[in-house]
Amino acid sequence: MAGSFNKVFLMGNLTRDIELRHFAGDQAVANIGLAVNRRFRTKDGENREETTFVDCEAWGRTAETMSKFLSKGRPVFVEGRLKLDQWQDKDGGNRSKLKVVVENFQFVDSPGESGGRPGGSGGGRSHAPAHADSGGSYEPLDESDIPF
Repeated sequence: MAGSFNKVFLMGNLTRDIELRHFAGDQAVANIGLAVNRRFRTKDGENREETTFVDCEAWGRTAETMSKFLSKGRPVFVEGRLKLDQWQDKDGGNRSKLKVVVENFQFVDSPGESGGRPGGSGGGRSHAPAHADSGGSYEPLDESDIPF
């Protein structure tokens, strides 16, 4: 196969408030913890659930927007790519960590659950997906209603 493809789509709940930092040149980066649940039935017919915890990071305007409008417990849909960070620990051991770099995100709260926060999305999309887990439908938003 020529080339490669690296794309991740996740929907889950934030495990903590987003940590926003700024670097030289006022470049923003956000560290995000996401819990993604999977429900399944075992071969014995027992219903089970497993949770996968995923570390994510967002940069620039996406980081700032996520930090401003999302907090611990809020559901969010993220689109991004996998990135492997590698380093040596203080004892000289090789360490690595796989994370998702968020390139786009969407709020998934229903309009009544947003707690007064605006619906919409980050990264240039105009409205939240109509297939959110609440089972409700969304009315398309006028882009002039979105504060960012």
